[in-house]
This record gives sequence, structure tokens and C-alpha cells, in this order.
Amino acid sequence: MAESQGVSAFPLPPSQYVKLYTDDNVKRGRAPQPPPPLTDTYTMFGAQFNSDDTIIRPLESQGFKRLHPQNYDHKRELKKLNHSILVNFLDLVDLLIKSPDSPKRTEKLEDLNLLFIHMHHLINEFRPHQARETLRVMMERQKKERGEIAERFEKHLEKVKELIQSSLRSLPDDFSFDSKALVKTELLQASRQQNGIAMETEPCDQLDRMMCDIVDGMN
Repeated sequence: MAESQGVSAFPLPPSQYVKLYTDDNVKRGRAPQPPPPLTDTYTMFGAQFNSDDTIIRPLESQGFKRLHPQNYDHKRELKKLNHSILVNFLDLVDLLIKSPDSPKRTEKLEDLNLLFIHMHHLINEFRPHQARETLRVMMERQKKERGEIAERFEKHLEKVKELIQSSLRSLPDDFSFDSKALVKTELLQASRQQNGIAMETEPCDQLDRMMCDIVDGMN
């Protein structure tokens, strides 16, 4: 939890603050607004930070001595740090066995602490690259999934086309689309001729009568 000058950034405890964001409150606009962004210093995990600090701060700004040059190979420096940590750990074990009360024990612990801080710093410098790589992998997976879906859709479409073509080829050559559901042209024309004059004076009634005659002729 980030705090600004010892004051919590949330007006309520987090457990109660989250409960105010119910579906009904959000729908009615009653959910509280999020806290404003911090504009000064804040503490996190016991360390004090400024709101305008860079995400990955230089070691010098944190009060640590730099053990590697400004321009360096991350892979090479990480290997060197790993080797140094192992050597200092073995030295510390040997020191504890031979002389547990020696003041050099504190020096070795400080050296190990500094080495771990440097390794953690170098690993953090890989975070932007890790984020880009993770995004690239996600996009490639989505592209692959969508390609597979499009391919399956094309296969189903081809099957549907084959079924339609097969059904059309199986129809007889003298197949006719005449059906009782279709209105007979002759009956419709006869009804129009018989009721042509009356339709001009009573269009609604004559149209109803004409449709009834057509239905009777279909039965």
C-alpha cells in the first residue's frame, strides 16, 4: 500500500473501499471516485519514493556503489555477480567455522547484500524487454488461433458448398417449383378481371374477397 507522507492514499480501508464498487452503485453512478494520484513522496515496502522518480533508478541515486561500468553486457555481468556471490558465500561459511566472532563476518554480509542488490538491479533492467517479449508471444498466439479459426471456417464453408452442389445435382431434370404455397397466376388474373370495377370503389373489401377466392382455389 502506497502512502503519502504517512497518510493513506485511500479514504477508507481497502477491504471497505472495494465493497463500495457494487454493480448497482456503478450503474447508478454512486461508486466513489478513485483516489487522486500522488504528487509528492510516498513510502512502499518501507522505502521512500518520489512520484516523479524513474521506474528503474540508477544505483547511485539509491546510495549504492556501482560494481560494473556504465556500458556493460548484462549476461556477462550477471555471470560475474553470480560467481562473486558464490565465492563470498563460501568465504563467509569458512569464516564462521574458523572464527565466528571475527568482525570480517559483518563485512562479508555487507558484500553479499551489495552483490544481491546489483543482481536484482540488472534483472529489473530486463523488465521492459520482458514486457515486450511477453506481448509479442501473446500476439503471435492470438494470430495463430485466429488463423486456425479461419482455416476451420473455410473447411466448413467448402463442405456446405459441396452439400448444396450435391443436392442440386440429385434433383430430377423435370423438377418444377410449382406448389400449393405458390399463387396460381391464372386464378389471380381471373380474380382481377372479375373484380376490377368493384375494386375501384371498395378496395379493401374486394381485396379480401379476391384473396379468399385464391385460397379456395388452392384447396
